Amino acid sequence: VQLQACGGGLVQAGGSLRLSCAASGRIFSSHVMGWFRQAPGKERDIVARIRWGPGTTYYTDSVKGRFAISRSTAENTVYLQMNSLKPEDTAVYYCARGTSTSTADFTLWGQGTVVTVSS
Repeated sequence: VQLQACGGGLVQAGGSLRLSCAASGRIFSSHVMGWFRQAPGKERDIVARIRWGPGTTYYTDSVKGRFAISRSTAENTVYLQMNSLKPEDTAVYYCARGTSTSTADFTLWGQGTVVTVSS
């Protein structure tokens, strides 16, 4: 299984982007799909995640109310709708598949897509 992320780009502050991550194989109900980001000079951190089966979600505090993670079980695709973007959202965004909500258990990673928010 491979993950293919896309949708990044350059946007002005206050704008929106929608990231997509398509899996080449099936995602099972026990899996957790997550979006992570790594800003220049910083560690990679969780942004949002969704339990594939029940669809329950988690967001890091800095994106609550602005970002929304969703999934299409039919298309094995996870999305990240990003609204009200801020310059501090600038980062490489990665999607990943995990077997639990623990970051250490995310073992399948996409290639990353760059999001740049200008002020």
